[in-house]
Parts: sequence; C-alpha cells; structure tokens
Amino acid sequence: MFNPLDLIPRIPLGDWIDWFIRWLLFHIGDFTRALAAILRSAIDAFNDGLMAVPPILLILIFSLIAWRMSNRSVALFSFVGLALIYNTQLWGASMETLAMVLLAASLSIIIGIPVGILSARKELVHRIVWPVLDLMQTMPAFVYLIPVVFFFRLGVVPAVMATVIFAMPPVIRLTGLGIQQVPKELVEASEAFGSTEWQKLVKVQMPLALPTIMAGVNQCIMLSLSMVVIAAMIGAGGLGGAVWRAIQRLDIGGGFESGLAVVVVAIVLDRITQRVRKSNSNG
Repeated sequence: MFNPLDLIPRIPLGDWIDWFIRWLLFHIGDFTRALAAILRSAIDAFNDGLMAVPPILLILIFSLIAWRMSNRSVALFSFVGLALIYNTQLWGASMETLAMVLLAASLSIIIGIPVGILSARKELVHRIVWPVLDLMQTMPAFVYLIPVVFFFRLGVVPAVMATVIFAMPPVIRLTGLGIQQVPKELVEASEAFGSTEWQKLVKVQMPLALPTIMAGVNQCIMLSLSMVVIAAMIGAGGLGGAVWRAIQRLDIGGGFESGLAVVVVAIVLDRITQRVRKSNSNG
C-alpha cells in the first residue's frame, strides 16, 4: 500500500548525533580525562573514608543520624537493616554504592539548585531549561550510559557522570517551582523595605521554597541510587555489580540479598530526607 511518508528521505539523525559526539570528544578530550581523574579521586576518598570507620561504629552513627533527623522507628530500622547488610557480607559493596550516591547527588544539587534559581528568576533561562528537563526526564535511563562510556570509558567515573545527569532534573525543576510559588506579596514587601536582589533571594524566597527544594533533593537521591544500580552494566560495581553478577549466574538467592541491601539503603536515605523536608515545611 502506498504511503506518502515513504517519499520523504530518511533523516540521518543518528549519524548527526554520532558526528557531534566525536567532534565533541576531539575538542574536550583533555578536559574529560582531567575530570575523570578528579572524580576518581573523589570517589576513592568517599569510599576510603566510609571503609576506614569500623562497621559497627558506622551503623551506630547512621542510626543516631536517623534518630536525630527522623524518629526512633527509622533509627531502629537503620540499625537492623545495616546490620543485616553486614551479616550478608555486602558491607563493602554497600559503602561503595553509598559513596557513588553521595558524590553524584552532591554534584547534582550543587549544579541543579543555582540553575533552578536562575530559571525561576529569568524568563529566558526558564524557556530554555524546561524543555531540556522534559527531554531528560523522559529519556530512558539506559540511554545515558552510551555517551558517558564514549567519553569516560568503563568504570565508576562514567557511572557517576550518568547518575548526575539522570538525577539533576528534579532538583532544577522543584527549586524553580518552589521559588515561583513564593507569594508575590512577601517579595514585594521585602522590596518595599529596601532589600537587594541577593537579600530577597536568601532571606525570603529560599527559606519559603526550602520544603519544595528538599523534595527535589529527596528525588535526586532516590534517582541517584537507582541509576548507580543500573550503571553496574558499565562496570560501576557496588550493590549494582552484585545484582548484575547474580543475573548473569541466575543466582536467585544472591540477587535477592543484593536487592534487599539496595532497598535498605534506599529506605534509610528516603526517610531521613523526607523528615528533613517535613521539618522545614512545619517550621
């Protein structure tokens, strides 16, 4: 059956993207190698710092943090869950995963919050950033692994870079949304008292937008953890590597243990950040 769309020549979109990536690699190859060395050092520092602390002491520290920032139930769950991770001999893999999550989430927050503030305060930035965020949030997670491997090879560094890109959109979006939702009357009142733009941002908009920003931080951490597990396919290691090895060996028991460790880490991080957000909202 004749289809008029067949008369349209095929658009070589994939070829254009390949050419652009190769052109980009040629021009920023030295920068990516330097960045990879810095990220590798940061990951090693995070991981070595976590592994230098005795496991029982670190479990107690995490439990106390959970108690201080959340409640006794979360603290008890943190203690039992982390003790179970140690008992199943997944402590080293869990700390490696936690190090990658902490680094990736920190980079996402450091980059995402300023971009979100700019998008809320500058209409041009908003019009540019929002469609990009829509694209980033609808793109399948596995797609992010391809370009980072091209730039950074295999290993932990491309996993962290892919995680930063994947986890950043909620921070940008919710930061911008939180600032936009600050009542205009309060902003106008601060202007009437002679506040500068910086004072208006720091003393009025940011404190009122903090619960929404913390919701973005919570989502960022959860997305970072999910992406770090997926990134085991490109040699990230950690709990994701344990899950990936279990899949390759059809090891149901080992896969369940590794998946349960991921769940424990995710619940602890989620409950703590959720409680921080609620505390800021109530305050």
